[in-house]
Amino acid sequence: MNLVVDVGNSFVKLAVFRADELKEKRIVAHKTLLEAIKLLKTEFPLLKNAIISSVGHLTPVQIESLKADFKTVVLDSQTTLPFINAYTTPETLGVDRIGLVCAAVKQFPNKNSLIIDAGTCITYDFISHKNTYLGGAISPGLSMRYKALNNLTAKLPLLELSQPEDITGNSTAASIHSGVVNGVINELQGTIAQYQNKFSDLTVILTGGDAKFLSKQLKSSIFANSNFLLEGLNYILQLNSNE
Repeated sequence: MNLVVDVGNSFVKLAVFRADELKEKRIVAHKTLLEAIKLLKTEFPLLKNAIISSVGHLTPVQIESLKADFKTVVLDSQTTLPFINAYTTPETLGVDRIGLVCAAVKQFPNKNSLIIDAGTCITYDFISHKNTYLGGAISPGLSMRYKALNNLTAKLPLLELSQPEDITGNSTAASIHSGVVNGVINELQGTIAQYQNKFSDLTVILTGGDAKFLSKQLKSSIFANSNFLLEGLNYILQLNSNE
């Protein structure tokens, strides 16, 4: 069995896989990571292999503890991957983006695929039907846009995500919601359209923390999968394990 450790900026996602089947998923704080893994080991004694994908920070003690308990892959630009990487700066490519592309390779082989991860940032990653990763784009996510309006202006308030009632906001709050949410929706639809014009038979996958909110409003035919990154990381671990 495999353990996936996806370390984000705010928390850590833990996932247990038996082959391709997701058996358990938990979200824990960074400081409670080792305790949470100890509990998982008790519940799933067949856990043997682990992969660490870190866009946040683990302490050396946490990393060494994982390596002591599991046959561990620390995902980086040198890890064996199931695609050709045409990114000109592979050492700067986020491990989360690598994991998402691997999931697309696994689930949609030999397809032109655009993976959109709507989280803190919105990332776009494209892999061709020739199994070549070409790159993508990065833009501010929903929460970042709300925070930027508050942080970089003198009087605009910090608001929580909310569906705008109308494109024309009749108050400052309504105007912010319209600008942020409709701005992101139009960005997504426009980007998808650009890719569809350039690449035939495009498969679009939407994932990330804001995927559920956004998927209800997108006109394009997309696959929404909140576990897409975890599945991709598990696939990488399978490729890099001898068993």
